[in-house]
Amino acid sequence: MKVRYFDNAATSWPKPKKVLKKMAYYFDSCGGNPGRSGHRRSIEAGRMILETRELAAELFHLADPSHILFTKNATEALNTVIMGTCRKGDHIITTSMEHNSVLRPLSFLKEQGCEVEIIPASKTGRVDQRLLEKAVRKNTRLVICTHGSNVTGAVNEIESIGTICRKAGVRFLVDAAQTAGVIPLNFSELSADFVAAAGHKGLLGPQGTGVLYVRDNENIVPLTRGGTGSLSDREIQPDFLPDKLESGTLNVIGIAGLGEGIRFLLERGVDQVWEYEGRLLDLFLDILTENSSIQCFGPLDKRFQTGVLSIRIPGISPSEIGECLDREYGILTRIGLHCAPAAHRTIGTFPEGTVRLSWGSFTREKDILYTAKTLKRIARSL
Repeated sequence: MKVRYFDNAATSWPKPKKVLKKMAYYFDSCGGNPGRSGHRRSIEAGRMILETRELAAELFHLADPSHILFTKNATEALNTVIMGTCRKGDHIITTSMEHNSVLRPLSFLKEQGCEVEIIPASKTGRVDQRLLEKAVRKNTRLVICTHGSNVTGAVNEIESIGTICRKAGVRFLVDAAQTAGVIPLNFSELSADFVAAAGHKGLLGPQGTGVLYVRDNENIVPLTRGGTGSLSDREIQPDFLPDKLESGTLNVIGIAGLGEGIRFLLERGVDQVWEYEGRLLDLFLDILTENSSIQCFGPLDKRFQTGVLSIRIPGISPSEIGECLDREYGILTRIGLHCAPAAHRTIGTFPEGTVRLSWGSFTREKDILYTAKTLKRIARSL
């Protein structure tokens, strides 16, 4: 049975062939530990890390690559900022569309004496920036907002939210796990202090990789401390980027692969990816909305939605639909709450969740047509 992959919001697949070739090259011909030795293979591994850092800086329009840090995923990047900047008595603002990678550390901080305020989003999953602006207080330390929802694909106006935060003197953290590599991002012009991204989604790298942009490393406490390959004569953590927030041996093979994923995006153009995913969304909606029994969630507008679409068919649970799609049609989706229960409460799909379909650079139009028609067939069978 032919497999059609619609779970790119969890991890992108397939990867560009150059990603696999670079990772194989590292194991076959390099294998060194960057910054820990002076031999040729260690130096080459260090060059791989630097090359990916420079490619990411180019993708995000940064002059200084040292402000790009590598983590093992977007979750670690988000936790690095949240746990490293907020203290007892601080007021933190976030939204009802956030992933548990944001809500769980905030729940912990709430137990430690922080005030957490959650701004309700609309039924489509978009945040009203006016409500967010009204919520800012004198003791507001951090505002956290997803750029693109992993449930509805709804895209928020992070430029405007960043401007609000900058005027109020509040730090702004953007969760770009779903949008980095999909929507063009210019960190030099974006009024964000931090941007967290997954390396294995839109950036087309392997799992175990993440990216964190840090505008200014003052007043951020490292999540971990340890070997950095720099200032080894001292027992205190370096205070400069990227070393301050990059302790321990990095995932060299993963970062090398990530670099090739970013190179692919630079060659193709992220604007082209964004346009292509929007075209596929239009194609999907043209077919699905012809059948009113299929419920589609989100803005349902390619200007404000990534290549993510959550659906439900009344009378059949998301888990049953997902199992049927996989077993009988070879269509791979994600069902349930997608690690974002607050988002499902917001759009009215808690506790069962939805069937989430998400596509990417390698999804073909005929895959969209086949999947949309299959869903209509399932709906009619009821």
